[in-house]
Amino acid sequence: MKWALLSVWDKTGIIELAQELTAHTFSIMSSGGTGKVLAGANIKFTEVSSYTGFPEMMDGRVKTLHPKVHGGLLGRQQIDDAVMAKHGINHIDLLVVNLYPFEAMSRNDMDLDKLVEFIDIGGPAMIRAAAKNYRNVAVVVDPLDYPGIISSIKAGDISESQRLVLAKKAFARTAAYDAAISNYLYTLASPFPATLSLQYTHGRSLRYGENPHQQAAVYGTQGLAGTEPIQGKQMSYNNYLDVNAGVALLREFDDAVAVIVKHNNPCGVAVGSDILDAYVTAREVDPASAYGSVVSVNREVTKTLAEEICRTFVEVIVAPRFSGDALAVMKKKETMRVLALPPKCDNDELRTIDGGILVQRTPAYQEHWEVITDRDPSADEMKALQLAWKVCKHTKSNTIIFADQRRTLGIGAGQMSRVDSAKIAIEKACASLKGSAVASDAFLPFPDTLEVAAEAGATALVQPGGSIRDKEVIEAANRHHMAMVFTGVRYFRH
Repeated sequence: MKWALLSVWDKTGIIELAQELTAHTFSIMSSGGTGKVLAGANIKFTEVSSYTGFPEMMDGRVKTLHPKVHGGLLGRQQIDDAVMAKHGINHIDLLVVNLYPFEAMSRNDMDLDKLVEFIDIGGPAMIRAAAKNYRNVAVVVDPLDYPGIISSIKAGDISESQRLVLAKKAFARTAAYDAAISNYLYTLASPFPATLSLQYTHGRSLRYGENPHQQAAVYGTQGLAGTEPIQGKQMSYNNYLDVNAGVALLREFDDAVAVIVKHNNPCGVAVGSDILDAYVTAREVDPASAYGSVVSVNREVTKTLAEEICRTFVEVIVAPRFSGDALAVMKKKETMRVLALPPKCDNDELRTIDGGILVQRTPAYQEHWEVITDRDPSADEMKALQLAWKVCKHTKSNTIIFADQRRTLGIGAGQMSRVDSAKIAIEKACASLKGSAVASDAFLPFPDTLEVAAEAGATALVQPGGSIRDKEVIEAANRHHMAMVFTGVRYFRH
């Protein structure tokens, strides 16, 4: 006779599983809410309290914390049989447990005294005991694994290799559960816990990291991390970085927009009357850099747009939707990755450093655009400033962006000197900069960058402001008859 102990908060599929167990010579132990569900389905089971000889107590806080339960989970076949027989302990061959929903309840702004009642004690203890003894016990913590258990039981038994897989998942679950409790309690007194516990699931190895000699993997079930290509090669480490950069910028816009990214920086951004117009315009900002790029658009990819995209070598195309005709066209580009744009996930930003990590969180904030020059921007200049500022926010510092009302004209990124960024943007400009707008991700410490931009033809500039030399920069703007706006918000990206 084999024994299964069932104790679950989430009752999904538990009746069907129990019915299969009883049909295949398992005796079932259960208690509490799970027992009520089984009784309601006329499934025979033994009450845990009847088996242990101790009643549930302390409002259900103590149910399974007993040697006859944990001995049954930890007992080793042939090694511990004698002591188990002496004390009337049955081998428990299958443990099915899922935990009180602490994670979900902690998001409900619940009083702490009530919330602690959703900290499961007996469940994690049983899970860990069974997982430790995986050679003798199968432990199931996820209802999605029930079909596999049923299939194995019907086939004769749950293999040791399958029990090891289940044990790994069990330990990961208890680790995540304890991490959620720890993080929540720490953050009652501080926005960031003194000890930060993290867990990401669905790990997949990548071919290599940034370079072929480096190893890499991606983890996550949501957002871009959890999205697999509709077609094309496996996503690479660099693909994920570039897609993340492009999509973050894409989400700044409501109008039809195309964002083309190369090496984690935008090389062409344009809004258009339609998405085809936006893409072609963005590509022509820097056609050389668009080769081998990652393209993100915020409208459906049609057959016509797909044909245009396929004229250039593109690593990845990201869009909310693809028509059937578009997919048929892109299928000819067998290696091009086609990715459906997932819903946005709001996460803290994590970056590793030697010996640890940096954690960054961006709370809700408000920019305060203020014209601080004698001349206000015209309507066209303001529209160009807004576009340049959005792009500036997602480009590596130091950055200078030239733009008109519908596209970037020149992008200077990642330079140690802001003046050098301006010169690079001017050198790479795809068209005349006469009448253009300029954005700087941080304040201008001297008038020199503004003067370089004015000499190139720019007539308006947006920057955070806040330099001790703001007055000198404002005076220079007025001398050049430039309109300048301070936003009060800096956008460094290192």
